[in-house]
Amino acid sequence: DIGGLKDVIRKVREMIELPLRHPELFERLGVEPPKGVLLYGPPGCGKTLLAKAVANESGANFIAVRGPELLSKWFGESEQRIRELFRRARQVAPSIILFDEIDALAPRRGMGLHEATERIVSQLLTEMSGIEETKGVVVIATTNRPDLVDPALLRPGRIDRFILVPAPDEEARLEILKIHTKKMPLDKSVDLKELARKTEAFSGADLEALCREAAMNALREDINAKVVKKKHFEEGLKKITPSLSKDMMKYYEKFVERSKRLRREEKEIA
Repeated sequence: DIGGLKDVIRKVREMIELPLRHPELFERLGVEPPKGVLLYGPPGCGKTLLAKAVANESGANFIAVRGPELLSKWFGESEQRIRELFRRARQVAPSIILFDEIDALAPRRGMGLHEATERIVSQLLTEMSGIEETKGVVVIATTNRPDLVDPALLRPGRIDRFILVPAPDEEARLEILKIHTKKMPLDKSVDLKELARKTEAFSGADLEALCREAAMNALREDINAKVVKKKHFEEGLKKITPSLSKDMMKYYEKFVERSKRLRREEKEIA
């Protein structure tokens, strides 16, 4: 149930499914498979959904973590939770650890935030490239603010593969609309192709909201409504506005380029 993202899905399969299903391919070539992948892009474009789908398809054990649940007011407890998390993942390997909204858990150190977050970042770095082997464990991190993630975490040997999950194009929007109207009784007047053309700069979440609003409009008009008509979608378009913009997409597209430039500058200073 993921609309569009064909190129992204192919990349994710290469970086995550292949190492988990066929580790012998990497052993034969004498290289280490990727340890971590960062899925970044605008909100509402399917990053978390994609990570869950990959885990399901690969047949790996899936451990999902939302940043705040690892935080604790007690000294040292947050680091202990991270150690326990990776220990459990190693025990049930092959496994995938999903850090949803990684910027909340591992922000840039030295930004004046609570010192507990700095210790958490240090513990994450230790677990991902420390003494203990993390064979059969892949980390997927998602964020819509990649610039806030600590740069040390986004280095080779840690989370070193970046995949942009872009805004859906017209073809992808049509697929998303088909998914969200699959169980919806549509009137003959509804043209999903026309809707896909009209919804430029809509994210997947925006399109889902549009379909829901159209159904609610049908019920508001007639509580016994059996079909959703074109006019209900048109009314929905007046209320649901796109959450994406060209400037926002340029920001995400230039993230990798900015990261490389910052690393060069750091080396020159060193």
